[in-house]
Amino acid sequence: MSSRSPDSRPIVTRFAPSPTGFLHIGGARTALFNWLFARHHGGKFLLRIEDTDKVRSTREAIDAILDGMRWLGLDWDGHEYYQSQFWARHAEIAHKMLERGHAYRCYMTQEELAAQRELAAKERRPFRIESPWRDVSEPDGDKPFVIRLKAPREGETVIDDRVQGRVTVQNAEIDDLILLRSDGTPTYMLAVVVDDHDMGVTHVIRGDDHLNNAFRQLAIIRAMGFPEPVYAHVPLIHGPDGAKLSKRHGALGVDSYRDELGYLPEAVDNYLLRLGWGHRDDEIISRSQAIEWFDLDHVGKSPSRFDFKKLENLNGHYIREADDERLAELVAGRLGLAAAQKALLVSAMPELKTRANTLVQLADNASFLFARRPLQLDASAAALLTADARSVLGAAHKKLVALANWDAPSLEAAIREVAEASGAKLGKLAQPLRAALTGRTTSPGIFDVLALLGRDESLARIADQMEPKE
Repeated sequence: MSSRSPDSRPIVTRFAPSPTGFLHIGGARTALFNWLFARHHGGKFLLRIEDTDKVRSTREAIDAILDGMRWLGLDWDGHEYYQSQFWARHAEIAHKMLERGHAYRCYMTQEELAAQRELAAKERRPFRIESPWRDVSEPDGDKPFVIRLKAPREGETVIDDRVQGRVTVQNAEIDDLILLRSDGTPTYMLAVVVDDHDMGVTHVIRGDDHLNNAFRQLAIIRAMGFPEPVYAHVPLIHGPDGAKLSKRHGALGVDSYRDELGYLPEAVDNYLLRLGWGHRDDEIISRSQAIEWFDLDHVGKSPSRFDFKKLENLNGHYIREADDERLAELVAGRLGLAAAQKALLVSAMPELKTRANTLVQLADNASFLFARRPLQLDASAAALLTADARSVLGAAHKKLVALANWDAPSLEAAIREVAEASGAKLGKLAQPLRAALTGRTTSPGIFDVLALLGRDESLARIADQMEPKE
């Protein structure tokens, strides 16, 4: 596939979030697809913050978007752009369209608009602005006005969308949208077109909820004679039940997937890539493979369904592949550990990470290493410590005190001797021993637990549980 756009310009994509909320998972996928397409073709990927809604846009949301992008590894070329910086340019284009006869001053009042809306509802037809000012070129004194697009009314507009295919809309359905408000500020429709043109955007890859907007924006593009972008409208992500993705399904901010749910960025990237795009039967796809393989031809036309279980399993794969030092650093932060405690976490990580699919699980599994004595046993662990079990713990403690070498092979041999001497199977001793050492019924192998905790801590924890608590 060519690394240039149909009109021979170098490929440029963009991600243009609105900072009225955090970077949600659907937006993250849009950003990923744009990033991969640009990187695959050796083009540019730009980030534009569409902050024209000054009432709802917040610095907190902007920072969260930038933080989420960086966490996902979606670096953008150059600095990030802010749409509000270009309002003068947007107004300039609106006035040029006015001069060229592709727009008009509309002096309709809110009452007049409401009356038209009410009539359309009464007649059960779609509401379309019918402005008496459409063909009036002279200003009406100093009255407030908006500048509206003079949309074409005859014929049709066709978009050959790279995902949706050929889509046609009758021009009569395209309304005379507002370009410039009465206070001189631009609308989203105008600002997007002008910014995409000025930034050299060649491919507009976004959710298919913007497909209708594309026809309205094309009317502006053609009125100004701008090069037309290639459109690719990607189906939205749905929940497991097929309904539009909501918070109850997982439409959370990207920061929640990192901080609250404990996912790794490479797992989220891999999962989002496979939500609506595929390469043969490959499920585990590295960043370099994604860049090499990504194209628009294999983006599906149907909505994808978000599956938390699949994401969690994929994250488990990446946890098991991750560097132990890196995981220890991430888990240490969750447990509030001091730097001196991290060495123990690193040494335990090869065992711990085989049993966890998220950093939350990993931190929970590691917490026994740093628990204060006497341990608080969960109900299942406490139930294991019967009178017979405590007796066997006493025998194990006596054997371990005399042990010369505190390593896994020596520990295993000693525990097996105690089990044989008591006439019990190894599991009958291992389970109460695990309960005494960790406070729970699941953990890494019991000999690894003893080795990780060390002689003094292990013996102390066993001694704590040898006698029933009052």
